[in-house]
Amino acid sequence: MALHLDNTTQQNVNQWLSEAYDAETKSQIQQLIDQEDQITLTDSFYKSLEFGTGGMRGEMGVGCNRMNRYTVGAATQGFANYLLTVLGNQKIKVAIAHDSRNNSPEFCRIAADIFTANGIEVYLFPALRPTPQLSFAVRHLGCHAGIVITASHNPKEYNGYKAYWSDGSQVVAPHDKNIVAEVNAILSVDDIKFQGNDALLHLLDDQIDQEYLKTIQANCRQPEVIQRQKDLKIVFSPIHGTGITLVPKALALLGFTSVHVVQEQAEPNGNFPTVIYPNPEEKEAMTLALEQAKALDADLVIATDPDADRVGAAVKSPSGEWQLLNGNQMASLILYYLLKVDKKLGRLTGKEFVAKTIVTTDLIDKMCAQQGVPCYNTLTGFKYIAQVIRELEGKEKFIGGGEESYGYLIGDAVRDKDAVASCAMIAELTAYAKDQGKSLFDFLAEMYIENNFYYEGLISLTKKGKAGAEEIKQMMINLRSNVPASVAGSKPVKVLDYEGLQSTDLTTGQVSPIVEGRGIEASNVIQLILADGSKVSARPSGTEPKIKFYVSVNAPLASAADFDATFSSLQAKVKTIQEDLGLK
Repeated sequence: MALHLDNTTQQNVNQWLSEAYDAETKSQIQQLIDQEDQITLTDSFYKSLEFGTGGMRGEMGVGCNRMNRYTVGAATQGFANYLLTVLGNQKIKVAIAHDSRNNSPEFCRIAADIFTANGIEVYLFPALRPTPQLSFAVRHLGCHAGIVITASHNPKEYNGYKAYWSDGSQVVAPHDKNIVAEVNAILSVDDIKFQGNDALLHLLDDQIDQEYLKTIQANCRQPEVIQRQKDLKIVFSPIHGTGITLVPKALALLGFTSVHVVQEQAEPNGNFPTVIYPNPEEKEAMTLALEQAKALDADLVIATDPDADRVGAAVKSPSGEWQLLNGNQMASLILYYLLKVDKKLGRLTGKEFVAKTIVTTDLIDKMCAQQGVPCYNTLTGFKYIAQVIRELEGKEKFIGGGEESYGYLIGDAVRDKDAVASCAMIAELTAYAKDQGKSLFDFLAEMYIENNFYYEGLISLTKKGKAGAEEIKQMMINLRSNVPASVAGSKPVKVLDYEGLQSTDLTTGQVSPIVEGRGIEASNVIQLILADGSKVSARPSGTEPKIKFYVSVNAPLASAADFDATFSSLQAKVKTIQEDLGLK
């Protein structure tokens, strides 16, 4: 069969076959043409890989819609142009790191060369390091910006590019959109300066590791408890990623002596050979760690994703079965421990705060209110939590926070989710529980007995193509215009519409503004609050053809013996809410 490419795709293919591109790239394109691989050619060239407000992510390969030296080059040149425009004649500094993915070291070096070619000094991690350490390095080294080459927990075919600003946070307004505009203005490969200047390149040594680890050690609340429970049996898996570089070191620094690394997943490997998805949210990715925990009769299982910004954990139930904790549960446990211990140690002075996203469990708000600690709710994305920390810096002290998608932060030395620091804190709170003769499961049950058993369900609906996009749009219109009279037997009492930044009390009809700022801006999110304390949040994805519904329910828990029955009841309620709202 002959190839039938549309005009845009064909023009992009022709451009990439020109003299401006290297021989290997042109050879790979010609191979696809000779094989008449229309599907791959079309997907690789029908559009340019989008550089969004936080960076970009995509499959690796040749073409303008793939991650490769030219798309990484255009992103970096655009970022460099923006830095030079905004910062003028300053001595500009950028920090760069990468994860364990295939091509990450090469993309990292390409980016470093382009920055130095533009007269920008680069502080480069010569080997893979966790994403949160890049955030730390930007601030510690006084850099103006940073990037990390990573696709987080995506499948092995993917790589990506995260952009950071001088506070160590992923870029936010107005820089985010302005950088995107500069990247989009790179229309030719000739605009990219690939020839680096090694005189402006500084390779970082392990001193930056030590400085970062010091901040994790400083987070430790009760070193004497860890000393008593130093033989706590911890199973850790980096799932072939960057966690191996610093998580065992952090645990050892705190004093833990019985850390067992899952050897089959210890070596960094961009093919992630032992898992389907390198994501600790997936039970399959935790299988080897759980098997090792059973064999050792361990106290705790923890696993980090490839760039070590997310962490999954598992606890042993009274029946002896290992259960994975979801992101809401672990975020709650971390804050439950920090608030409890900080109060005991006299660390709560009235100047502390917690931050989380609006779709993360309200259990955290409740626990903070009991201790008189403000809990600021932000839009989804850790950059918004970082924005709150930045706005309150010097006025209020950040205790910790997180989001339901397995990302947590303790202290403010880092301005992104931090699995290394989180692993250390999860180990500490497990040691604290054991020091009181309890398991981590007992600690979880204790939290629920004191505050109600909160359970959150996520319903993610995929609606592909133009028709799918229209369907998602209509679902949001319907929610805004036709609030149901009853959901799972409970009456909606409030609607929070973040697109219009307004809150409507359905009992009185009173409309109040949702205050913009501190991690809140106009966004296509709706929340229904029910009379019984349940909450439903609807949020279309900005990057995928999906709409997500976050359902939160709660009920009293009389005793740990009632855990399973209460859990089953709450799961059934989430299902009823799903059915009543027609979410399918």
